[in-house]
Amino acid sequence: MSEEQGSSARVVVIEDETDLRNLLCYNLQAWGYQARAAATAEKGLAEIAEFRPELVLLDVMLPDLSGIEVCRRIRALSDLPQPVVVMLTARGDEMDRVVGFEVGADDYMVKPFSVRELMLRMSARLKARAVEPGPAAKTPKPAAPARRRLVAGTLEVDPDGHHVYVAGEEVPVSALEMRILVYLFDARGIVRTRHDLLTQVWGYQPEVNSRTVDTHVKRLRQKLGDAGALIETVRGLGYRLTDQESDVQAAKK
Repeated sequence: MSEEQGSSARVVVIEDETDLRNLLCYNLQAWGYQARAAATAEKGLAEIAEFRPELVLLDVMLPDLSGIEVCRRIRALSDLPQPVVVMLTARGDEMDRVVGFEVGADDYMVKPFSVRELMLRMSARLKARAVEPGPAAKTPKPAAPARRRLVAGTLEVDPDGHHVYVAGEEVPVSALEMRILVYLFDARGIVRTRHDLLTQVWGYQPEVNSRTVDTHVKRLRQKLGDAGALIETVRGLGYRLTDQESDVQAAKK
């Protein structure tokens, strides 16, 4: 293959087309990934629970449940590390992409697609999440001195370890939600428009409605509880992470 080989991350493929499922598994293994496959949503969710993958390739059109519903159920699994979810579909219109992103998908590939492009985008998504793939990921490592800790009020974010804490309690977030938090932290106190978030957080310019951003921010705020108020809505513009918790208290008065 190329220098992109070498990842041993765990991947689950949920795809009912036998030829495509076999092709994906073959290429995943050739690129060094550990791959498991399922032809139905039910079997795919069972594989996710057992295999605990870092990434899921998910077909939208499945015989028992839609990929949209499967993605929604994956994001509801609070007892498992959240995988990157890349949706695969023959559908290519805007509404399908909107729904996919709204339920928590991280990326979207329309069939037919280039397998090499898929592999490169998978690699980019895993790197963005700072995954340490394969068996080594199960072995805790001491934190490096340069490890980032982002703190605002009771909210603490560890982007290198993919952890989010509110008042000391860990809150499970998806890879996309982590990118939203880090992007807002990096511009703390500065308004980021919905267009900024779509282009910078998603990593490219998806042809989706700005309500995609609103849906993800709303879900993220709900997960963060009281700390969700640290993410302020700037009417007509976008969102801003407040500098201090006192800003939130003042805004409530």
